Amino acid sequence: MGDRAVILIDGPSGAGKSTLADAVLAAWPGPVRPALVRLDDVYPGWGGLDAAIDQVGRLVLGARHAGRPAAWQRYDWAAAGPAEWHGVDPDRPLVIEGCGALARAHASLSDVRVWLDADDGIRKQRALARDGGGFEAHWDQWQQDWEAYRTRDQPERWASVRLTGTPPGADAPAAPDPKSGPPQ
Repeated sequence: MGDRAVILIDGPSGAGKSTLADAVLAAWPGPVRPALVRLDDVYPGWGGLDAAIDQVGRLVLGARHAGRPAAWQRYDWAAAGPAEWHGVDPDRPLVIEGCGALARAHASLSDVRVWLDADDGIRKQRALARDGGGFEAHWDQWQQDWEAYRTRDQPERWASVRLTGTPPGADAPAAPDPKSGPPQ
């Protein structure tokens, strides 16, 4: 792949993309470590999936491919607004992970494209636990945006590697029976 390799890691929320990206960086051979862009840092709010896809496509992948300076702008979730810019060194490998990384427009600008999926119940449980309850109120909206992206861009189609984040033999968390009332 070389010193300028670009790896994209995509899949639904809670599938294990961040964990996989961390493992890729930790195991990277050679002295030059990849830069990492986490789309969670780029989305401009809960409805920002498409905006982050556009920003990373134009300002990181497209710029880097054209030999121009590449950068992305962090979104400050606490202040609910744009924050500082981060440059992307064109002479380092690059890993981009997050929902939307495998957008159709990004595929030709990358070397390795990973699709990571997991059981819906397990990934929802992981995603909600990870964000300490902040994601729960936005889950349905995010899922609608995610499904629209998935239908439009067909990210799995562009994957050169497909993995599962569901542990072998794991059962999905059981949904509560609405007839049984609240848990005791």
